[in-house]
Amino acid sequence: MLAHAHDARDAQRVNPFFLGGETIQVSFPTDAMAHIEKLQSLRSNNEHFCRATVHHELIPGHWLQQYSQARHRTWRAPFDTPFWIEGWALYWEMRLYDLGLAKSPLDKVGMLYWRKHRCARIVFSLNFHLGRWTGPECVEYLIDRVGHERAAAEGEVRRSVGGAYGPLYQAAYMLGGLQLRALRDELVGGAAGGGGRCTDREFHDEVLRQNAMPIAVLRAALGEQLPPRELPDWRF
Repeated sequence: MLAHAHDARDAQRVNPFFLGGETIQVSFPTDAMAHIEKLQSLRSNNEHFCRATVHHELIPGHWLQQYSQARHRTWRAPFDTPFWIEGWALYWEMRLYDLGLAKSPLDKVGMLYWRKHRCARIVFSLNFHLGRWTGPECVEYLIDRVGHERAAAEGEVRRSVGGAYGPLYQAAYMLGGLQLRALRDELVGGAAGGGGRCTDREFHDEVLRQNAMPIAVLRAALGEQLPPRELPDWRF
């Protein structure tokens, strides 16, 4: 039991809050953590923060996405891109907020907090990889500009710059989400839909059936059907 507690504490050094994908990772205080670490873990994983990200990790986010990837155009697996992978899950954070999923002020703050976090990832990850910021400077940025607990900020930076992710991966969350939101508005029509070339369901189903690809290429597949060498210089 003690060994398990130590393992869980060490895992939270790189997974400081609710994460998902192929497995669900829930961060929570353990006996092996110092009291201040327990308090920071509780604040970082409060109910409203977790509620704001569960649909990113599960359904309609990564679990539904991976279910579809295993069944449609599986040959595209070697060519996946975080702008499609993470963009899809981040798109749903924004879409469900627009649809009124967050009912209470606390839930709204929880969802907007993570949106601010995704924006901050673009800033600190690119500055780190360009050699402009050190790891500790990235941590201080997340504390000062997002409001992270120090333990969560340190864990986020460790995971982001530890080598498991490419330099553009963390930027791809928000940028891919904005691309998909713009593409959805283009094909479905406005925030409420209607007047476009397809329905919301048709759009979402087809994005999943196409499997992972750059969003500009996805736009061509769903709409203009342009040859790859004639793709427009689309900046959403």
